[in-house]
Amino acid sequence: MSTAFSDLAYRCSPQPLLIFDPDEDRVVDANDAACRLLGYQRDTLLALRVSALHAGQLPTLVVFTQAVLAKGAYWNTTLAPRHASGKELEVEYLGSVLAHEERRLIVVSMSDLQERRRRTIDVAANDFLGGGLTEWQRAERVFRDIERENRLILRAAGEGIYGVNAEGKTTFVNPAAERMLGWTADELVGKDIHTTVHHTRPDGSHYPHDQCPIYAAFRDGAVHKVEDEVFWRRDGTPVWVEYVSSPIRDRDDIVGAVIVFRDVSQRREADERLRAALAEVDQLRERLELENAYLQEEIRIETNAAGIVGTSDATQATLRQIQLVAPTDATVLITGESGTGKELIARAIHEASERRNRPLIRVNCAAIPRELFESEFFGHVKGAFTGALRDRVGRFELADGGTLFLDEVGEIPPELQSKLLRVLQEGHFERVGEERTRHVDVRLIAATNRDLKQAVQQRDFREDLYFRLNVFPIQSVPLRDRRDDIALLALHFLAQESRAKDGRMHITEADMARLCRYDWPGNVRELQNVIERAVILAQKGKLLFDLPDGYAMPMRREAAPARPADGIMSEADIRALERRNIEAALRASAGKISGANGAAALLGIKPTTLNSRIRAFGIVLADGKGL
Repeated sequence: MSTAFSDLAYRCSPQPLLIFDPDEDRVVDANDAACRLLGYQRDTLLALRVSALHAGQLPTLVVFTQAVLAKGAYWNTTLAPRHASGKELEVEYLGSVLAHEERRLIVVSMSDLQERRRRTIDVAANDFLGGGLTEWQRAERVFRDIERENRLILRAAGEGIYGVNAEGKTTFVNPAAERMLGWTADELVGKDIHTTVHHTRPDGSHYPHDQCPIYAAFRDGAVHKVEDEVFWRRDGTPVWVEYVSSPIRDRDDIVGAVIVFRDVSQRREADERLRAALAEVDQLRERLELENAYLQEEIRIETNAAGIVGTSDATQATLRQIQLVAPTDATVLITGESGTGKELIARAIHEASERRNRPLIRVNCAAIPRELFESEFFGHVKGAFTGALRDRVGRFELADGGTLFLDEVGEIPPELQSKLLRVLQEGHFERVGEERTRHVDVRLIAATNRDLKQAVQQRDFREDLYFRLNVFPIQSVPLRDRRDDIALLALHFLAQESRAKDGRMHITEADMARLCRYDWPGNVRELQNVIERAVILAQKGKLLFDLPDGYAMPMRREAAPARPADGIMSEADIRALERRNIEAALRASAGKISGANGAAALLGIKPTTLNSRIRAFGIVLADGKGL
């Protein structure tokens, strides 16, 4: 009967009572009052680990458990068990040893401090602990007792745990700490732990004792948490750790600290790799932005509308067409012979449009293999076909928000023309091997040297695509039909080559006459190549022109005034040519008269001579003044 009454008294006691096995880290039993206090059903509570019930409080739990086992009874007011709702409870623990079948269990009496503020904690604890347990006053004995209990939570814990006394000497080390540090417990116990494993900062500088957070715990009585430091292994290599140093108290005296640490090397390495990758991405993005800005600025300098050199009626008509169509989003079709400057017209339209701050993407349709057309235009995804090892962005996506220039558009295969027409009409497409539809905002400029009307009749080019491209046609006039521009273009190219070669060269009147008589089947591109070749062949500043005389054709009706077949020029012709030559030199030198890159140097005459001729011809400079 006494056993039954004892069990009934335990179950029905208003005092919450909890029994746990420190060797197995599990709750053995709990009375009804304990279940109510903690908010658990009894079966659920019995399935919990003691350390899980006190999550994040492992050092304090270790100290409390060992104190109870060492002294037979102990109390604690800092342990805060978690209620089933997740809330930490404010309780007082009063623990004592309970012998049971050759095992030592711990029974804990829990008092809810919010309901029992009237109890004087210190007095009750002193009364309970005052029964002759004076050996606990010696910190060394406490730590020896902790170390002897090698079947407790210390052995099962995955974190490294060690203790230090008030002198900084190591008192115990758990197996996890031995594995992480490479030292055995026998080698560390009794040694200054800071000097052994914590002597140097991560940057290699000395770490003084008085700055160590581990020792600060038993100087100021506070818990210290550090997230980014290193301990040093026995082999001299660092291990990155985060740790918590918790003070150990004997009544009002701090006798040492328990340190719980975790190896965070892998996490730190992952963080470093992520930071390095992000930094590389930032550098690449910045580099690409700078390169893009640089290239776009270079394009503006070299190929803006003002860079279209010429004063002929045909050139001026082209410039007027550019000014009309540039502010719109209309599709432009540029036709003309090879070398007449179709790409220059396209760039001039782009630079004068609202899309000038976005890219101009050029595609040479004649240079793309037939089987790669669709991938080049629309892109592809990894694995779409043999050799597609990664995703590729197509030219339409690259030109999103900007302009796409399709050079030699007449070379697009018929099977791709329908897809191109769809993008132009609907503004969306799919990458090769992908079902996702992508939308783009692209202004299209096309160019060709073919007769697309004839190609439509021969069924080589879709009629609907031709009409879609031919919204605003511009004819790029061949050089032989605008001979008034030859001298200006020649001087323009010579100025470029002279700057590159850092030399002073000029074209004689006889050579200029030869250039003007030549028929230029290769158009502006051929003229540029001839000037470059003449500069390379130049001897002592004298240009050497290599022109096939067989191409010197009679002047066309719409060209400059006809001259005698023997090449003799009238005085008026010579003066008109000289005036145009001077104007071209002033334009190439940006109005500069003297100096290395001045107009006088380009013409091969003295600045005073040039000033006299400017006055004679009544040429007005850029500032509106004549000389």
